[in-house]
Amino acid sequence: MNWFFITLGYSGLAPKAPGTVGTLVSLPLGMLILIYFDAQTLFLATMLITMIAVKEINRYEQISGIHDDKRIVIDELAGMWFALSVAPAISIDIDRLSDLQNGFLIQALLSFVLFRYFDIKKPSIIGKIDKEAKGGVGVMGDDIVAGFAAGIMSALLWQGWIQLQNLL
Repeated sequence: MNWFFITLGYSGLAPKAPGTVGTLVSLPLGMLILIYFDAQTLFLATMLITMIAVKEINRYEQISGIHDDKRIVIDELAGMWFALSVAPAISIDIDRLSDLQNGFLIQALLSFVLFRYFDIKKPSIIGKIDKEAKGGVGVMGDDIVAGFAAGIMSALLWQGWIQLQNLL
């Protein structure tokens, strides 16, 4: 078991809100991948990390007997990166990062807020996966779906904002 990996560089050991800390660590890392590579690279990296994490979490749960330990935050990285690969889904140059017109920063921050909301509240299928799926699939699955929902919602809100501005 790779404790460094599943706690996301030990960020899951934060005494308060380890899930939020893990998501905060994940956000700039995902944004850097979007800036220097593209959304497809971020998506594929998310899928690779998810597959490795399921195996590592299964191993951890077998050894410890603890399901969904709060210190495991690699699922937050996967969910946040999935949201980012869906929402901004644009490649931008580092010098255009502060230009709010392109929506990159706004959608990234909106994805963060929405992901945390969906991950904490666990509405609909997210909660069902969290309660019923076992092992690493359960730990990772609810965050992947929460990330997808956050990314879609962020993109829809941004597009709605653009349409509203065009009407005014």
